[in-house]
Amino acid sequence: MAGAGSRVGGPEPIGLSLIVGLGNPGEKYRNTRHNIGFDCVSLLHERMGRPTIQAKFESQLVRGVLEGRDVCLVWPQTFMNCSGRAVAQVARFYKVPVENILVVCDDLSLPLGKLRIRRTGSSGGQKGLGDILNSLGTQDVPRLRIGIDPTPAGWETADFVLSRFSNPEKALVAEALATAGDAIGCWLRDGVEAAMNRFNAGRGS
Repeated sequence: MAGAGSRVGGPEPIGLSLIVGLGNPGEKYRNTRHNIGFDCVSLLHERMGRPTIQAKFESQLVRGVLEGRDVCLVWPQTFMNCSGRAVAQVARFYKVPVENILVVCDDLSLPLGKLRIRRTGSSGGQKGLGDILNSLGTQDVPRLRIGIDPTPAGWETADFVLSRFSNPEKALVAEALATAGDAIGCWLRDGVEAAMNRFNAGRGS
């Protein structure tokens, strides 16, 4: 999978694009900080007009059109730390090159609601992203990180990422998800560099 048709820093994705939201399946984890990737892809599903979701390749997925592009939305159902197994199956079946895969995940190092888009790099400790990079055999996988705030004093990180947003935080999260959807639209239309330049400057800007 590594380097297949790679155009690092090139123009918009050509052909089918995978947009992968990371999270954990099940009601227990719904709307937790760690599931903000799931929530972002669910927002894209709404923008797509809610086409029927299928269960395939250890994922929930749906094909449709966003920004005039052929898109497959993917919610891996393997639990966060094994996300790569599901993503590799989808990418292999649809023959999607790595530069046409965008992973959306939470980030503890960013302030709540801040976005960070990168075309390559390490996982930064995000285990789901790390498993995807390992499964695809490359770090050249575009990713959109959404800040969930650093772990507060007195909290265990595992407990914090599985906590839910407070009522005062929910409005900021909703705004960040809407902006993340716009950033993904920019990525589809204009490519990763344009999305980085437009959406990495500040919180939601």
